[in-house]
Amino acid sequence: MAYKYDFLIIGSGIAGLSFALKVARHGRVAVVTKRKIMESNTARAQGGIAAVLDLSDSFDMHIKDTLDAGDGICNRDVVEMVVRSGPERIEELIELGVDFSRTKDGTGLSLGREGGHSHNRIVHAKDLTGNAVEEALVNRVKQHDNIHIFEDHIAIDLITRSTRLKRGLIITTHDDYCLGAYVLNRATGEIDTFISKSTILSTGGSGKVYAYTSNPDVATGDGIAMAYRAGAAVANLEFVQFHPTCLFHPKAKNFLISETVRGEGGILKDASGRAFMEEYSPLRDLACRDVVARAIDLEMKKSGADSVFLDITHQDPDFVKDRFPHLYSKCLDFGYDMTREPLPVVPAAHYMCGGVVTDISGQTNIKNLFAIGETACTGLHGANRLASNSLLEALVYAHQAAAKAVEQMENGTAASVEMLETPLWDDTGTIDTDEAIVIAHTWDEIRRLMWNYVGIVRSNKRLERAKRRIGLIQEEIEEYYWNFKITMDLVELRNIAIVAELIIRCASHRKESRGLHFNIGYPEKRNQWKKDTVLRRPFVG
Repeated sequence: MAYKYDFLIIGSGIAGLSFALKVARHGRVAVVTKRKIMESNTARAQGGIAAVLDLSDSFDMHIKDTLDAGDGICNRDVVEMVVRSGPERIEELIELGVDFSRTKDGTGLSLGREGGHSHNRIVHAKDLTGNAVEEALVNRVKQHDNIHIFEDHIAIDLITRSTRLKRGLIITTHDDYCLGAYVLNRATGEIDTFISKSTILSTGGSGKVYAYTSNPDVATGDGIAMAYRAGAAVANLEFVQFHPTCLFHPKAKNFLISETVRGEGGILKDASGRAFMEEYSPLRDLACRDVVARAIDLEMKKSGADSVFLDITHQDPDFVKDRFPHLYSKCLDFGYDMTREPLPVVPAAHYMCGGVVTDISGQTNIKNLFAIGETACTGLHGANRLASNSLLEALVYAHQAAAKAVEQMENGTAASVEMLETPLWDDTGTIDTDEAIVIAHTWDEIRRLMWNYVGIVRSNKRLERAKRRIGLIQEEIEEYYWNFKITMDLVELRNIAIVAELIIRCASHRKESRGLHFNIGYPEKRNQWKKDTVLRRPFVG
């Protein structure tokens, strides 16, 4: 089936839904999401949104904290724009109905603090901020007649002017533009063609590239992989943020213990009860995430322990239950009372600081293709994301991209959906797969490879091994891809393999240690590497 829209949004997190609401009065909007609309990284975000809302705080302080965390790679103009836009974007969420936590006297917003911040500036809704924001956005989107939601649809590849009839083969040129995407309808198994004037990638993160992650199953780096295949530039994929504290329990899949627990006084300890973070940073437990994650990793390797422990038992139990109702309840489900005993925690892949390169409006180097949210590399995060800047960036860039996309449509520079006859999906010669175990095995192999060789601490030897192995895996996947009919599992496998390759290439290229990238062969920062790592698929044809 073929669809035509003014705006095609791929992904249903805070970035995509915010964009949808902002452009809906200007044209018809399609939101494509590969599972249910609420299933996203946004809905899992516990901590909050960083914004300057207290008179004793300042934009300059938030800017400095962001630049310090980014370790020399941030784009200062972007940082200033995002930080200064924060209060207005928070006000929009309140108007949409997000019920943020307030002070005891009810006169203002309750502001928390997380690692790397010099001031309390984290707006939150108890410990389920992302879920509260996502629910408010979903409710508004579902009420809008101009927004059409396609759940259980997964985008396969972007359609550009260079797309040829052979499925999946994109021949890039120096002057390409996006016309939409091919999308798998999971219910019917059919491949639909979505044509649009503007296409927005808001597919979230890529944590599932790693064996251990805080991300939901949908986080397979789809937007990054699709954009790269279509010829878009990607950058800084070596900077993978590992959250220091995921609950260590065999049944606690992806369960994150929010950084705000440390912000409210939680202390990291080893099995003997020794608080160790003062040995790694003067900020101790409120150091930036890269420092804390490496400290935990080293402590576990030194002791041979399976985890370290996060202890907040010294705080008043009623305060803990009120501040962290969701965490408290979920930990009880796993057999832990966080008011009485320390929680066993381990690092896990959490956030991708790199992504598809954009300008200050979210525009990629492919005309009419935007990338917003975790899929994008805007220049805000640099080598390490400051805590709670992610939802802020998504809100701000949804606003920026919406304004640009509407402007392009109104002045006639957006793609015309009547411009040319778009080729339909061609799967001639393919057959249904009868060996799903091949996909499951390869998926597992990639994730373990990335965890063991391209994790928190890296080495030249491990990166070389990873590069060789991912090359062989890519060949196997491509052979499988061309011979069998498309399934969601195959699409996701192809995407995580490409993202894994890009992470390995970026990490191998950077001959230093900076921010989230630590290579034991190059333990120091080097001025000549104070720059972005940019990759772009070679031109063909």
